Amino acid sequence: MLSVNNLSVYYGGIHALKGVSLSVEQGQIVSIIGSNGAGKSTLINSISGIVKYMEGEILYKGEKLPRQAHKIVKSGICQVPEGRIIFANLTVIENLLMGAFLRNDRDDINKDLNRIFELFPILKERENQVAGTLSGGEQQMLAMGRGLMSNPDLILLDEPSLGLAPLLINTIFDIIIEIKNMGKTILLVEQNAFKALSVADYAYVLEQGVVTMEGKADTLIKNEKIQEAYLGKKEQAV
Repeated sequence: MLSVNNLSVYYGGIHALKGVSLSVEQGQIVSIIGSNGAGKSTLINSISGIVKYMEGEILYKGEKLPRQAHKIVKSGICQVPEGRIIFANLTVIENLLMGAFLRNDRDDINKDLNRIFELFPILKERENQVAGTLSGGEQQMLAMGRGLMSNPDLILLDEPSLGLAPLLINTIFDIIIEIKNMGKTILLVEQNAFKALSVADYAYVLEQGVVTMEGKADTLIKNEKIQEAYLGKKEQAV
């Protein structure tokens, strides 16, 4: 479904991504793990058109992916950005409808809206509440729901657990599995390596802009180097 081939990104004199390649098959959850500054968000932002890459190519469904962000969304890819970026002054329902801005299939929009409320019941309860007054977990659910309202085939999730309490993190990852079961494909960037590997089919390890390891997630989670570098004793015992 998605192929990233030899992607390089520079920020001035900084070589942020150094020939990164990866692939995502339809229906999979593919996780990218790595420490802060590894290039994870740069990779996601390059795919979604926010960051311009200098070398390499990105193919989506066998064709070269457009460079313009709105065309990328229209092609069936959406990004749920790091930091729960929402329209704080708009209501929950207005935020969700903004996710469908490029769509004109009103009947299907209404059906998808009802599906979002089934997936996130708390958003139904808060639909007329100003989004900026929601809790951090509710804002993350809203950001995910808004992304789903674009009716994507591929969802780019950037650090969905960032800043959330452990119980809410578990809820968010349960929802990620539910989204996969809806037939969506997910590319997940996540610093919580244990959670990321627990839900993924396949995973890549990104270090200083380079893919240093890849494989089936259930294999990587047992890898001693991965455990030492990213999991730690607490997660190993889970």
